[in-house]
Amino acid sequence: MTTAIVCLMIAALLIVLTKVPVALAMAREDRGYDNRNPRAQQSRLSGYGARALAAHQNTIEAFPIFAAGVLLAMVTGAQGSWLPMLSLVFIAARLVYWACYLADIHWLRSLAWLIGFGTSIGLMLLALIG
Repeated sequence: MTTAIVCLMIAALLIVLTKVPVALAMAREDRGYDNRNPRAQQSRLSGYGARALAAHQNTIEAFPIFAAGVLLAMVTGAQGSWLPMLSLVFIAARLVYWACYLADIHWLRSLAWLIGFGTSIGLMLLALIG
């Protein structure tokens, strides 16, 4: 159970970590990082910056599904090695997803997304089977 909790914390921290390339891309623009209106500036990003933003946004979107899966499995008392294993696979898949998005490797990125989403669903299934 400790592994799953640590993975949940890592997944939350990935939200901040994936923002770093976005902020760097924004800072490299002609007028620098626009802290007064960052969302408008982000909407103008292209290339690497746009991919970094999309990866960051998807990290935010993936978190609640994963968190729900971990918490459901924990609350229902899921036993065995599935909970920590699926949690670790989720983190690995999200890291691969992020790297592939930044590197523009779309086919592997999609596979990593599918694996990450599948682990979240798998965690929810653990809640059903105990």
